[in-house]
Amino acid sequence: AALIDFSVASLVKTTVSIMLSRINQHSAVIKRGCFSTVTVTKTTSRLESLRHQLANEDDDSSLHDFVRPIRKKAPPRSDKILPKPHWLKAKPADSENYQTLRNTVRELGLATVCEEARCPNIGECWGGAEDGTATATIMIMGDTCTRGCSFCSVKTSRAPPPLDPNEPEKVANAITKWGLDYVVLTSVDRDDLPDQGSLHFASVVEKLKEKDPNLLVEALTPDFQGKHELIHTVATSGLDVYAHNVETVERLTKRVRDRRADYHQSLNVLEYVKSLNTGCLTKTSIMLGLSETDEDVRATLQDLRNVDVDVVTFGQYLQPTKRHLAVKEYVTPEKFEEWQVEAEALGFKYVASGPLVRSSYKAGEFFLKNLLEEQRAEKQAAES
Repeated sequence: AALIDFSVASLVKTTVSIMLSRINQHSAVIKRGCFSTVTVTKTTSRLESLRHQLANEDDDSSLHDFVRPIRKKAPPRSDKILPKPHWLKAKPADSENYQTLRNTVRELGLATVCEEARCPNIGECWGGAEDGTATATIMIMGDTCTRGCSFCSVKTSRAPPPLDPNEPEKVANAITKWGLDYVVLTSVDRDDLPDQGSLHFASVVEKLKEKDPNLLVEALTPDFQGKHELIHTVATSGLDVYAHNVETVERLTKRVRDRRADYHQSLNVLEYVKSLNTGCLTKTSIMLGLSETDEDVRATLQDLRNVDVDVVTFGQYLQPTKRHLAVKEYVTPEKFEEWQVEAEALGFKYVASGPLVRSSYKAGEFFLKNLLEEQRAEKQAAES
């Protein structure tokens, strides 16, 4: 009887404990046998939890032990984009001539570096100047490049679409329709092609000259990986100006240009073209505002003169999107004038220097004016 009373008492004690645990809303685990358990979910309020924690904490507890941490906002990003100065204002693209050129580009499915590279001078170049001379830069061989320079907004891909065999005819028809005096042809890099597009480039030039022998044609070419046979193909196609840009000073080349582009390779391209004695001018362009120093620029100018480059242009680098290389400095118009004077003193045949000058910016006006002045000087020398 004593054993039974003890068992009953134990059972009652256990039952009461379970009920009390549920009433107090604490978790309780009751083992049944060796393998199964029954869990009662804890639903204690936050206030009761704090009371329980206080009862079990030592005297060293502080208020911070019971306060939820407050999430702090991330510090604001520093604004690395420099505000544009007042002198970087371009002519709006709204003239009738601009609309005509733009419509033809759309109709023929052509690409222009003016649009693809987001050039700020498109309104002025396509609209023409007071003398009516308009210029356009047609980008041939597609709108997708195999290289990815950190300053350029043209699309990139390792495998661009194939070349359009009808492009030479399309370009010639467009230029004839526009009635341009001067056209600049440029292209994306096509490292994916065996001849890197050199034959296609030459075909476009030849077709243009066939349509209008008096048309002045400038070719702003890739480096063709420095292969002379490919450069020769384009240089002997009937060009008036062979342009290839060094883009920046030697020290910044690796940061600014694609890894396959090399400063000395670009110089070699220009030197080789000059050695062919085709009569065409050689030309290159330098962007300023990328943290280059005066010594860097002077060294570059001397390198260009050493390979007998005829024309050099200076322009302000403008960041096309936030993903591209940031502008380090906005060079003043006065500084551009200083570079023009210094470059002319070195013996370049023509120098164009200004914040909004681009390699092909107002190419017709600049080249034609320079050409007429040279012809007049030669005539006067012959008569004297």
